[in-house]
Amino acid sequence: MPKIAVVPGDGIGPEVIEQGLRVLGALAPDVELEHFDLGAERYLRDGTTMPADVMARFGSEFAGVLLGALGDPRVPSNVHAKDILLGSRFQLDLYINFRPCKLLDARYCPLKNRVEADVDFVVFRENTEGLYTGVGGQFKRGTADEIAMEQEINTRKGVERIIRAAFAWARDNGRRRVCMSDKANAMRHGHDLWQRVFKEVAAEYPDIQPSHLYVDVLCMRLVQAPQDFDVIVTNNLFGDIVTDLGAALQGGIGLAASGNLNPGKAALFEPVHGSAPDIAGKGIANPVATILTVGMLLAWLGRKNDEVRIQRAIQRCLRAGQVTRELGGSLSSREATDAVLAALD
Repeated sequence: MPKIAVVPGDGIGPEVIEQGLRVLGALAPDVELEHFDLGAERYLRDGTTMPADVMARFGSEFAGVLLGALGDPRVPSNVHAKDILLGSRFQLDLYINFRPCKLLDARYCPLKNRVEADVDFVVFRENTEGLYTGVGGQFKRGTADEIAMEQEINTRKGVERIIRAAFAWARDNGRRRVCMSDKANAMRHGHDLWQRVFKEVAAEYPDIQPSHLYVDVLCMRLVQAPQDFDVIVTNNLFGDIVTDLGAALQGGIGLAASGNLNPGKAALFEPVHGSAPDIAGKGIANPVATILTVGMLLAWLGRKNDEVRIQRAIQRCLRAGQVTRELGGSLSSREATDAVLAALD
């Protein structure tokens, strides 16, 4: 029996995670859940962010973690969010940030004259290196002569494994194009490594068409012709930016799910949206991103058909206007989830 850790998060996190768990329970009642008291409330209560023993349990006892949005204005440093989310990525070595960008209803795409098939790509974002490692420092802080340095880390191992993951996923899922994006024309040391490794790995996949775009050109092309992309692979910072652009193309971050993965290890799944403290407790938060995230979790557990069922059910609800006010409807979080559960049948 698979075992899933649940961290409800902050703000609207607990509300939408509750709705996601209703869908999980309907499709996979055999999945065992364990809730963990982690987040802003716990940090404000006793200073705990991410206990080492809990992290160890995540890695050894669970098939995956379902994480709600993190962030609370009472914790301006966001230290708890950093320790929980980034800590999990680094300590569990979840080197793949997997972001599907799939349009389920063309009315929600901000681009004119688009159909659902025009936006259907995935992004493989390197998740444990780049500019998000915290390597760097400040000198003469607070003075007119202050110097701040942020170091970008690119290792052969890290670059190669994310590129290989992108090509392998493309082949396994019937996709024929992999685009690597960097900024090698300006960042000639680290991104030259990306260029060389990409060419080497691409040669091992003759059935997959490789391409390269500088990240600024990629952003432009995603707006002009999103249908040209199947799989995108890029570094940590660029992936963070490009995936939010992708979320906008599919209808907004309220429809965006993500997974933090390392094949054979525990994975962490989270909706992309923030904690939205201004609407917390009102019962109006959009649960769709969390429900789609539950679908990703089920696919990770080997239940791909359940993920497809969830996507189709949500698509029916979007087309019928059975959504929360964020998407132009009038349903509460629970009512929107009721609609998805009904559409599953």
